[in-house]
Amino acid sequence: MRYTIRHAEPRDFLAVSPLLPELGRGELNSASEPIFRERYACHIGRADTASLVAEEDGQVVGVLSMEFRERLNRPNREAWIPDLTVTERSRGRGLGRALLLAAFEIAQQHGCYRISLESGYNRKVAHQLYLAMGMREQGSLFDVEFGGSES
Repeated sequence: MRYTIRHAEPRDFLAVSPLLPELGRGELNSASEPIFRERYACHIGRADTASLVAEEDGQVVGVLSMEFRERLNRPNREAWIPDLTVTERSRGRGLGRALLLAAFEIAQQHGCYRISLESGYNRKVAHQLYLAMGMREQGSLFDVEFGGSES
């Protein structure tokens, strides 16, 4: 297996968008595609983000998006990963680990004091990876949805 970890580019949109439903997100459809395409382009173009893709034999099979956010009680920013997934067929080959290692390096280069991520309770195998990478389970995520469309 040959893989590459690199920064996401605008041309990766159609390869990245089918990966996000694996995290329990809405599927791309003809109505949502223009909105998601614009949001993706905006995200990867922002100075306070870093998005990475994993390519295996030239095909995008993983994605990690990261934001650098300020905390009220910290002088340095926190790196936060809202999205990290590898296609089911490519899991178990070190791609998630490689994406995380690249994210750790970028966060350190940005002077972040820590990196955190969100992960659904059902993603047990991913949790094993995070723990093996030295991450700790620090709490629970609570949310409320306001009736907006997921698509």
